This record gives sequence, structure tokens and C-alpha cells, in this order.
Amino acid sequence: MGSHRRPAAPTGPDRCVRTATITVLSAAAALAAAPAGAAPQEPRADTKAKVDRLYEQAEQATEAYNKADERADTLRGQVDRAKDRVARGQERINTMRGALGSLAGAQYRAGGIDPALALMLSSDPDGYLDKASALSRLSARQSGELTKLQQAQRALSQERAEATRKLTELEKSRKTVARHKRTVESKLAKARQLLNSLPKEERDADGRSSRSGRGELPDLAGAGAPASSRAAAAIAAARSAVGKPYVWGANGPSGFDCSGLTQWSYSRAGVGLPRTSQAQAGAGRQVPLSQAQPGDLVAYRDDASHIGMYVGNGQVVHAPYPGAAVRYDPVGMMPVSSVTRV
Repeated sequence: MGSHRRPAAPTGPDRCVRTATITVLSAAAALAAAPAGAAPQEPRADTKAKVDRLYEQAEQATEAYNKADERADTLRGQVDRAKDRVARGQERINTMRGALGSLAGAQYRAGGIDPALALMLSSDPDGYLDKASALSRLSARQSGELTKLQQAQRALSQERAEATRKLTELEKSRKTVARHKRTVESKLAKARQLLNSLPKEERDADGRSSRSGRGELPDLAGAGAPASSRAAAAIAAARSAVGKPYVWGANGPSGFDCSGLTQWSYSRAGVGLPRTSQAQAGAGRQVPLSQAQPGDLVAYRDDASHIGMYVGNGQVVHAPYPGAAVRYDPVGMMPVSSVTRV
């Protein structure tokens, strides 16, 4: 037990450290001395609100990353196709140049003397004129074709340069989003530390903590039939992913973000879905929540920044947020913005 005798007042850096320590200890003592139903309630509410805000920001950042990544893939395909067209155009130009070179050689050999003199000396003037006319037409046609191909090559080169520029810009944008996501993840970790510092009873009272282990199949008695055979296959795939970690920007099979899980699940059923939750929300027919069937996609929040798959009986399977595994949760865990039947 330390002595309560007041020590001599320190000076210099040691005094700063001692002052800071006393301040922190005083704040901690004040918090501990507060009535159980009074002041501590507000920090707990603030902490939960902060966690909710940070999780929402994390998903928005993840969706922005996914959208940028999807656009980058599209641009990569455009660049590859442009390169192929340029290569084919160059090959045609090279072939044409070879033919024109042969023609030029023949013309040079035939035109070694003045055309008028060659005509006069020709034993077959009509034949000579026909040949000269044909060579002239061929040369003009080949020259025109070469001009067109050169123009096409220039256009394709410009197209490739533009696509490459867009891709470079998009890669920069994706890196910016990734940096932002790392910042959000850091905030999430701090928020989780705050929640974990609360007593167990209070952690259990928090909705997120109490659902953190929901990996077992919920009671789906009377859940109803899936909307289609492909919906049934997608549900089976999503259930097989339960317990896999949430990994931002991932679409399986070892980790998922929310839209990555639904995209991967439906891909197992032979259905291609867009990458982002916003796009997936518009990838089918909208139905009321009251008419939801297993396999339907449930989008959350006004901006549809989160999405899960309805499995029936008021339950969805989804990849919730960083630090949590794919799991089951009540369909009303947050505000529903739309229900989509694929």
C-alpha cells in the first residue's frame, strides 16, 4: 500500500509526468465513484453509437473499394482488347507494306525508262497501256488502304493510351480507398477495445456482442421454399460459408465481405451478380419484405451499403463486419432498404 504523505513538488520533466499521471488517476477515480445508473450510462451509449458509425463507414469504404476494383477489371479488359486490335491492325499494315514494296519494285523495274519512250518501243502498245493503268489503280487502292490502316492504328493507339490513363487513375483511386479503409479498421479496433473494456454483463447487453457467436443454423421451421432452384443452391453455398471470416474486398472462398458473400453464393448456383451491394440490390425484382422468400437479397441502410441473403423464418446469413465471421442474424438487425429476388 503506497504512502498517502504528499511528496515534495517535483520540477522539470518529472513534474509534467507526475501531473499527467495524477490527472488520469483522478479521472478514473471519478468514473469509478459515479453512481451505477448515472454518468457511466452516457459513455456507454456514446461508445455503441461510435461503433455503429464506424461499422457503417467501414462498409461504405469497402463498397467504394469494390466498385473501384470492378471498374479497374473492366478497364483492364478494354485495354487488353485494344491491344489486340492494335496488334491485328499492325499485322495488316505490315502485310500491306510488303505487298506495296513488291509492287514498288515492279514499278521501278518497269519504269526504268521514260513512260512515253517505253510506250513507243513497246511491241504491244495496247497491252502496255492496260498494264500501266492496272498498276496505277492498284497502287492507288493499296495506298488508300494503307492510309486507312495507319489512321486506324493511330486511333487504336489513342484508345489504348486513354484506357491506360483511366486504369492508372483508377488504381490510384483504389489505393486511396484502401488507405481510408485501413484508417476505418484502426478506428474499429479502438472501438472494439472500448466495448471489451466494459463488464461482461454490459457487453452481453449489446446487440453486436450477443450475436457475435451466431454460427449455428437457426430454427427455420416453416421457413418456406426457396424462390427458385438457383436460390436453393445459393442458400446452400452461403450456409457452407458460415464461420468464414469477414475480409474486406474479398469474395471467397476463404473470406468475404457482405456483397462478396452474396456474389460468391450465387456464382455457385451459376448466376453472375454485380460486385457491390448497391448494384446487387438492383439485380432483380423488388419484393416487399413481408413477401421475402429464402434466397432473396436483403439490402440495408438508405445507401444499400450492406447486404445479406434471406434464409427464411426472419433470418439472414451475411458477412457482418471486420472481426466477425459469416453468421445468421435477424432480418431486422438494421433498417432494410430493399428486398431483391434474383
